[in-house]
Amino acid sequence: MRTLDRTRPELTEFLRSRRERLTPEDVGLPSGRRRRTPGLRREEVAALAGVGLTWYTWLEQGREIGVSAGFLDTLARVLKLDAAERRHLFLLAHERPPAEPGKTFCTVPPLAGRLVRDLAPHAAYILNLRWDVLAFNPPADALFGLGGQGGNMLRRLFTDPALREAIVDWEEQAPAMLASFRRDFAAARADADACALVAELEAVSPEFRRWWRSQEVHAPCTGTRRIRVAGEPVTFEHTSLTIDGGQHLRMVVYARQGAAPPPSAR
Repeated sequence: MRTLDRTRPELTEFLRSRRERLTPEDVGLPSGRRRRTPGLRREEVAALAGVGLTWYTWLEQGREIGVSAGFLDTLARVLKLDAAERRHLFLLAHERPPAEPGKTFCTVPPLAGRLVRDLAPHAAYILNLRWDVLAFNPPADALFGLGGQGGNMLRRLFTDPALREAIVDWEEQAPAMLASFRRDFAAARADADACALVAELEAVSPEFRRWWRSQEVHAPCTGTRRIRVAGEPVTFEHTSLTIDGGQHLRMVVYARQGAAPPPSAR
């Protein structure tokens, strides 16, 4: 059974502090007569959130009452919580974080971009949920033929003959990578750009269409992969790391097995 014993004091203080930092004018209410306490009253928060005063009072006191995710979202809007505060409210009241709607971000934090560059001679690049290549270093450009542009890694995987030829055992590796993409696609389901990419690739690639409809799902790709360098198969260890959970950005790193640096040019 869920209990708020551990988080009750923090929930009480958190809700009170966020209620008291707002003024009636902040939420579209008249200021009225002079108030003896700062901020909004409990009854005002309850009315704005669409619940009874007694029920809201019990919540602010940390009592054992059922709280829906929908109500917590409403309360977060009433109290004008930012993303970090909203997550904290869910953790205190629900003991789990809220579901975050997927969104395709295209901005790389400066430090993450610098890290990608500093990882040379290992190939490294940054992907968003749609698998757009947002940042990459010269070894990644050389290894995957990014042409200095980046583009979209999934599109390249299924439409670029040179990349298809470079990946040894493409028929085995491509469906595994696609199954990994499906996990990101689920997070970005409301993003029209991700849906448009899938529709595009279903139209131009029979392999993509067949494998996409098989509904295979994998964790992010990690392990080893063989890629042809100057015509010769070379084994690379590869993994992906979350570098910005809020923006759903991942960094993918390829390192030659045995730590030998990849070539600087194809």
